[in-house]
Amino acid sequence: MIGAIIGDIAGSRFEFDNYRHKDFKIFSHESFFTDDSVMTLAIAKAILSCEGDYRNLSQTAIYWMQKVGREYPVCGYGSGFFRWMFTNNPKPYGSCGNGSAMRVSACGWFGKTLEEVKDMSYKVTAISHDHPEGIKGAEATAVCVFLAREGKDKEYIREYINEHYYKLDFTIAGIMPTYKFDGTCQGTVPQALECFLESENFEDCVRTCVALGGDCDTSAAIACAVAEAYYGVPEWMRDSAEKYLDPYLLDILREVEKGLTDIA
Repeated sequence: MIGAIIGDIAGSRFEFDNYRHKDFKIFSHESFFTDDSVMTLAIAKAILSCEGDYRNLSQTAIYWMQKVGREYPVCGYGSGFFRWMFTNNPKPYGSCGNGSAMRVSACGWFGKTLEEVKDMSYKVTAISHDHPEGIKGAEATAVCVFLAREGKDKEYIREYINEHYYKLDFTIAGIMPTYKFDGTCQGTVPQALECFLESENFEDCVRTCVALGGDCDTSAAIACAVAEAYYGVPEWMRDSAEKYLDPYLLDILREVEKGLTDIA
């Protein structure tokens, strides 16, 4: 999960002030975590709490998303999700927003099979983002994390995404001049996955996402979640990112990572 968090923090200061070059300082005093990190950790905590039995994952996810999320009411939620977050007995609201994809990476880490990953992704997504594009974007992200974790190469991952989710018939250089902020899954997830597929290493993935622009904290959270599973994360980047988390979120991260180690 630290990959998604690094991407979120690195992209945070450029979300509404895009910088279309790779020569930026990844962590600065202007950087911060957003709802992408908060919800990534909330979903991870929910999955861990299930102790391998995911039959009630949907309700568990609602509980932890609201419990963790309400601690950070001004971290960047969209208006629809904000209402969901602070509503008793929340219901899905037809969203195809990219929030479903930025928070789902733990499914790719905890799932034991591809089918289990897809089922977990659906259960933590349809509780809020029940639009078909919201469900698809989350599943594509979780699947890529799982495939990368399982050691599949980029050619295999690209072909799988092309066949089952999105036609990645573009390059980052080709779309960069006209790419704009798009808060939907269909306008963020394929571009984020292409950033990963074109990257040379984890740091290059971060830089490519930010240079592309648009909703770059979220696209970087998505792409870097996959990049973590594929490349691993440089220790200096992990150490730097952890300094931006408060004790509550840092404790969740460490608990989740310990849980993954225990079941490995």
